[in-house]
Amino acid sequence: MNVIGDPVGCSDESNMASREKLIDHYLGQRPEDPALEGTCSGKSDHISPLDDLAFDMYQDPEVAQIIRKLDERKREAVQQERYDYAKKLKQAIADLQKVGERLGRYEVEKRCAVEKEDYDLAKHKKRQMDQYRAQVYAQLELHSLVDMEPVPRPLDLPLQPLIHSSSSCHLPPALPPPQDDSVTENQRAEPVPLEQPSSHSLDVSLQRSPSDQPLSPSHPSHRAHPEALPYDERPLPAVHKQPGAAVEPEKRDLDTSEAPRAGAVGEPEPLTEKALREASSAIEVLGEALVAQAYSKTWSFREDALLTLYQQLVDTPVGTPKEDLKGLLRAAVFLIRRSIRDIVTPVFQASLKVLKMLLTQYIPKHKLSKLEATHCVERTVPVLLARTGDSSARLRAVASNFIQEMALCKEVRSLQMVPSYLVQPLKANASAHLALSQVALLSRLLRDLGTDSTGFTVENVMTFAVRALQHRVLQVREMAVCVILDLYRQRRSVVLEYLPPDDSTSRKNILFKTIFEGFAEIDGRPTDAEIRAQKRAATEEAEKQKKEEIKALQGQLAALKEMQAGAQEKGSEAAKAKSPDPDGRSAAPRSPPEAAENLGLDNLCIFCGERSAAFTEEGLDLHYWKHCLMLTRCGYCRQVVEIASLTDHLLTECDKRDGFGRCCRCSEAVPKEELPRHVASKDCHPAKPEKLANRCPLCHENFAPGEEAWKVHLMGPVGCAMNLRRTCLLLKAPAPLQGKGPDTAKPGTSALKAGSKIPTPKGGLSRCSGRTYRKR
Repeated sequence: MNVIGDPVGCSDESNMASREKLIDHYLGQRPEDPALEGTCSGKSDHISPLDDLAFDMYQDPEVAQIIRKLDERKREAVQQERYDYAKKLKQAIADLQKVGERLGRYEVEKRCAVEKEDYDLAKHKKRQMDQYRAQVYAQLELHSLVDMEPVPRPLDLPLQPLIHSSSSCHLPPALPPPQDDSVTENQRAEPVPLEQPSSHSLDVSLQRSPSDQPLSPSHPSHRAHPEALPYDERPLPAVHKQPGAAVEPEKRDLDTSEAPRAGAVGEPEPLTEKALREASSAIEVLGEALVAQAYSKTWSFREDALLTLYQQLVDTPVGTPKEDLKGLLRAAVFLIRRSIRDIVTPVFQASLKVLKMLLTQYIPKHKLSKLEATHCVERTVPVLLARTGDSSARLRAVASNFIQEMALCKEVRSLQMVPSYLVQPLKANASAHLALSQVALLSRLLRDLGTDSTGFTVENVMTFAVRALQHRVLQVREMAVCVILDLYRQRRSVVLEYLPPDDSTSRKNILFKTIFEGFAEIDGRPTDAEIRAQKRAATEEAEKQKKEEIKALQGQLAALKEMQAGAQEKGSEAAKAKSPDPDGRSAAPRSPPEAAENLGLDNLCIFCGERSAAFTEEGLDLHYWKHCLMLTRCGYCRQVVEIASLTDHLLTECDKRDGFGRCCRCSEAVPKEELPRHVASKDCHPAKPEKLANRCPLCHENFAPGEEAWKVHLMGPVGCAMNLRRTCLLLKAPAPLQGKGPDTAKPGTSALKAGSKIPTPKGGLSRCSGRTYRKR
């Protein structure tokens, strides 16, 4: 064996290769195109440059497949010594390589336009690809090279994002119209007429055909290139599903929801020494062939290994010894853990499918202990949590949903292990996706599981949430607020122990302010914003009411002035009538009643008869409103009314009059809800007829009839004890009752007979009947 690992022997094959090299050396000949000429080497283990990943990175997939087919035929032609045909194929391959690179560039530009939603540019690029492809095929007369074996059309593959390789995401540039989607597979597999390159493009099917089989044993030194795409060039994205199909992390539809699987090419690579040491326990249980598939660099081998493992676990009989069952489970968990980290979506989903079957079917079916379930969880959940930080939103959602489903599983829920992983503090260097997924998953599971014997406690959840409030990512902080509010609904008093006090200092932090306002909403208390709005509304209402009271008082004062002016006019007319006689004798002195009538009503209360220099317009308002002993304010509408007419006011004029009824025994106004009890108790004193006695609504006593009797009862020294204005006046400064003289008695009496004019804050002065007057 030489230094490059080739065996040194005398075989015909090695002698032939040596002779060819010596001839080339002495003749001074060099391969014109090493990338293509290398494919004709006589070594059986030579790897063609066309199988290199770099070849597919810059080539149009359709053209790449045609190049491989032509390269295979070129080798056959060389073996059959058809050198003219091989030269023609070589030139066609060289030209097609340039065409493929250009078409690949057009494809990338088209998909960039699609992602930017510039569909006009995408349509232009597609038309440009079709025209260029048809033009080149016509120039090269490609049909003369492939007419012996027509190339079938492939199944349509959906357009994938640009993050995948162009070979795995390629959409055939000349797709049939939408109405042709209903054709059958047999129709799709029919040969495309090569004489019409402008209407149909040459596509390569993903299905294996009989022509894809290896060459006959008469040419053992050359490896056949199948028409199906090699495993490394199959589409790498997640399983293709119909639009709108639900994402299920553990299920894959293998019939119509994904592109057909190509057949396996060759065998998986042998395990390295490191892999043999690492997977020694799994090899003892599952065999080296299955583990080699799981370790293969070809992702479809890895997927097939998991599906084979799934079927092996399902087919395990019930009577298998426990030790064998445990060994099989641990070997399966080993491969699942490795596959969860796989970047290929089908492999990742297959690993979730096997893991779900272990937890929901295998362990319950064989009645394995909690120790085995614990082993499954503790070996897979940390890796699954790491996948929730994947850059792909779909993979993050699949991993998060599977963890939630696993935590709610009967066998795993009793272990209380998943919550313990979720409440671990967020790492400072963790990605934003990972932190957000962890907090969101914790929030969902907290609602589903609660904090009663589930692994979630107030302490570990609040410790995690409070630290998450300080995370650098805004969405993580907002989600932590949601977690705290959800926990507060379950454990209100305990949650407050982990938060700062609800004061102005804490509310300066917008997060704590949001939390405390959320607490108020949960408790049914008004928030700060609502309290401020209520105060603002109350202030505006008070201002409005004050303005209305001022306006009402001004109207009442104007009415009083009109009355005073009328009285003065009457006095002046009486004075003119008593003018001196012609004999020059002075008129007889006026009687005291006539003099009193001539006096103005200024500075006089027409209800109690009190006269004071302080009784200006404002002074009288204040007197009526607070001090007049004959008046009171209604406790329900705040109207100022005469005490003598308070009962009638409550029954006929008050804003709350619908809530009062008259007692048939005492004739007073009683709230209707209390009226039955009032009548049944018979505690009230019976009222006498109005002609025989007056009835005081304050002290509920009967006294002498007449208008003057009201003054004596309400203003006298031994009068009504329930008249609060009289009681306050006596406590401040006991004074003789004013208004007893003839100057005041008559105006007061006449005013009462004419109808009382009572100032109120709500209504103006009116001349309606009764003793209560207000503006409506």
